[in-house]
Amino acid sequence: MPPFPPPPVPEPYNLNNELAKERSRAAAERTLMAWIRTALSLIGFGFGIDRIVVAVQNSRLADSDRADLSVRLLSIGFIAIGNIALLVAVLQHQQVLKRLRRSDFRYDPPIPIATITAISLLIVGTLALLTLLSG
Repeated sequence: MPPFPPPPVPEPYNLNNELAKERSRAAAERTLMAWIRTALSLIGFGFGIDRIVVAVQNSRLADSDRADLSVRLLSIGFIAIGNIALLVAVLQHQQVLKRLRRSDFRYDPPIPIATITAISLLIVGTLALLTLLSG
């Protein structure tokens, strides 16, 4: 009896499986690119809101420190959500590529980044609305 078990026998090359993996890899790339665009939009929107408020305040059309703080928090919220969504998307992309390299690839539903991002934006939007309504 040998001291170690024999190495696993590799599966025979299957062109259909390899093409399916390539399509899945390409889909993962497109998904990552979509998340990059989404995160960039959120970050840009958060930065833009802050810069617009600074420009308005510099023109002396607004003089409320509370409005400045709430807009600053809103801007930080958008930027943070964009950064976190991008980080999670990159990590998820790496996991998908790692699973695709395996010969026994199985589909595991990914973390629902879109749902998490949507709920985060809902929370930030609700807080912004409450801030505006409270004066």
